[in-house]
Amino acid sequence: MNAFIGLGNVDAQYANTKHNFGFWVVDKLAQRWNMSFRPGRGNYIYVQKKSGDVILAKPTFGMNRSGIPVKEIVSRWNIPFSNLCIILDDVDLPLGTMRIRPQGGDGCHRGMESIIYQLGDNKFPRIRMGIGTDEKMRPAEKYVLKPFLKQDKSLAEEMIVRGADAVEMFQARGIEKAMSEFN
Repeated sequence: MNAFIGLGNVDAQYANTKHNFGFWVVDKLAQRWNMSFRPGRGNYIYVQKKSGDVILAKPTFGMNRSGIPVKEIVSRWNIPFSNLCIILDDVDLPLGTMRIRPQGGDGCHRGMESIIYQLGDNKFPRIRMGIGTDEKMRPAEKYVLKPFLKQDKSLAEEMIVRGADAVEMFQARGIEKAMSEFN
């Protein structure tokens, strides 16, 4: 079983902010699969394909504490770290790019930092969705909590679709194929 977990903030005030890119990707997948999220047994919502081989999830505990619900998901479904994939925004990548990696550090992303801390390991795949634009991006904490500017919305929407495509390729053909196709 694979678990694809999109990171974001659940509060309505953050719904349209760049920091929710991970949520948007898993939302796109749930829409494609004609599925609705339901509450989990912890601080997350999820959908599970009828085949049982894929879970999409969104932590509801706040971005900076994402590790707690991710650990709950890993534990509940006994997900090996190699089958766990975190989808997150990356201010250091330009909008229109993504980086898929089998493991790595937190990249100064507090949600990823929380996950690595809670799991006690960084050896799990991740899909970093670039959100960098021509706007002033520092301090990053302020930049990520703003919506995309009008001129960037179209490309952001394209990247949500590409992110969902990357997840589907990862699921169907493995991380190596997804990396060669989408990096």
